[in-house]
Amino acid sequence: MTFTGPGESRAPTLEVIPLGGLGEFGMNMMAVSWGETLVVVDAGLMFPDPELLGVDRVIPDPTFLEQRGAKASALVLTHGHEDHIGGVPHMLRYVDGPIYGTPLTLALLRGKLDEHGIDAGDRLVAVHPRETVAVGDLTIEFLRVTHSIPDAIALAI
Repeated sequence: MTFTGPGESRAPTLEVIPLGGLGEFGMNMMAVSWGETLVVVDAGLMFPDPELLGVDRVIPDPTFLEQRGAKASALVLTHGHEDHIGGVPHMLRYVDGPIYGTPLTLALLRGKLDEHGIDAGDRLVAVHPRETVAVGDLTIEFLRVTHSIPDAIALAI
């Protein structure tokens, strides 16, 4: 543990906060922050179990994002499955910047946004494997991965 004295500045802390998707199938969402930069990775949904009568979909809890006070600088999508993009229409209010994803992922997302009457305008930014983007203090590289849906990527942040 490092302590700082009066007048000394503290180095930024890397925070990786799972907001859904751990120990369950669905609701994949994570926040990554470094210094003043906050990025959200995926925003999925989960279909409810039969005992949740009347519930159509379950989305991650946005409390962490609400408590931050500042909106996320970007939303990065790893692929187009519902458990990774299904909650985007409900989470966009917490993101100020671009929405990064591969062309197929963004095409699937456009249909979902249209269903909710949301015009993302020029916020949707297509990326390809081996490209990098700078988001505030973070650099994100997109890496090709094999998955059960085409055009999936992993992230090196």
